[in-house]
Amino acid sequence: MRSNSTGSSSSFKEEDLKKQTSSPSSASSAVDSRFNQTLRSVHGLLKGRSFPGKILITRRTDPPDDAILQSPNSNRSFSDYDSESSERIEGSMQDEHQTRSISSINSSFSKMKTSTSLPENLSKEVQKAPVGARATDSARLMKFTKELSGTTVILDNLRELAWSGIPPYLRPTVWRLLLGYAPPNSDRREGVLRRKRLEYLDCVAQYYDIPDTERTDEEITMLRQIAVDCPRTVPDVTFFQQAEVQKSLERILYIWAIRHPASGYVQGINDLATPFLVVFLSEHLEGNIESWSLADLAPEKISDVEADCYWCLSKLLDGMQDHYTFAQPGIQRLVFKLKELVTRIDEPVSKHMVDQGLEFLQFAFRWVNCLLIREIPFNLVTRLWDTYLAEGDALPDFLVYIFASFLLTWSDRIQKLEFQDMVMFLQHLPTQNWTHLELEMVLSQAYMWHTMFKSSPSHLAG
Repeated sequence: MRSNSTGSSSSFKEEDLKKQTSSPSSASSAVDSRFNQTLRSVHGLLKGRSFPGKILITRRTDPPDDAILQSPNSNRSFSDYDSESSERIEGSMQDEHQTRSISSINSSFSKMKTSTSLPENLSKEVQKAPVGARATDSARLMKFTKELSGTTVILDNLRELAWSGIPPYLRPTVWRLLLGYAPPNSDRREGVLRRKRLEYLDCVAQYYDIPDTERTDEEITMLRQIAVDCPRTVPDVTFFQQAEVQKSLERILYIWAIRHPASGYVQGINDLATPFLVVFLSEHLEGNIESWSLADLAPEKISDVEADCYWCLSKLLDGMQDHYTFAQPGIQRLVFKLKELVTRIDEPVSKHMVDQGLEFLQFAFRWVNCLLIREIPFNLVTRLWDTYLAEGDALPDFLVYIFASFLLTWSDRIQKLEFQDMVMFLQHLPTQNWTHLELEMVLSQAYMWHTMFKSSPSHLAG
């Protein structure tokens, strides 16, 4: 987990936050001008240091410029389907001062969690880094190399590195470790993966590759629902429209549902399987995701990928079982906490939403159900999930802060909308042009608020 050594000055009282977020309108311009400076200070102080005095948090009225929005790990190397975002980030960080700033943020923001298994020849993988990679790329790469090359991976160290982003070619290995699917001990890793993949194959033969006459009516209904949902999964990415991809998703989801009868299949779980499918396929397919085809893979490779997806999806959902049981109480609880948190951080926008009669469940239920997969460009999802998986068991608690940060990105605009327009806006947020910069800002602000509130848990009581 994150360091608890932020110092006594970071233990903010609820009263302080109320005073800060409810300042008179006459001071709003001065407050906004101080926001960017405050956020930069926080970036530099996140790694176990005390905050200098009190941190002033408020809404921003204008989008920060690229120079201020330097993300904690925006200069890392991306996969091919991240390349467009990477180029846009590179263009905003040319001078030496900016490079030093990013390096500082990288070192301070790498404060959360990580874990996984090492590729066969890591030295070759390191050479895959882009020619233009900066020193901070190499430094982070060497840290990952050191953590993954030991006989036993220290998961806490790996989580700290992974929180602020994982190099794409190390992501499959790190994700398996973070989720506890692959053991930290390298001597046991290959054997465990082989055994779990064979177990998945046995499940496919026992539950999936059978005629409908051997299924119950409930199982037939569930399989049909999965078959309907798979073509709807990530519709804007043509890779997921391939019949072979949809069949793999169908097998994974059906086996999971059969082996988890307390919840069975629930719409939204199909979205949660997609990041795993893309990440584990990236070990076998190269180039842009839109050029991938499962026809290029041997059946045994596809089976291994499906098995890894199944077991990692199971590990993820083990920590949020009540999100998908009857009435989905876990999701409703998180949405309630989100409403409470937004009220404390940004009372004006919260009051406006209440005055317009907008319920948080009307837009936030999907956010929690699909963990924001449907709200941001798919090429950013794996980066977001680096942080999710690095959070480990604390993920459900931290999700509230991510959702609050995501919502309040649009605070000023929301306050200008009436009910109907507000509902439409929140269900179709304009994130299609987002890059890693905007995502890193959401994550850093979520971390900052979590740091401020974690010593005052009563702010979410009730």
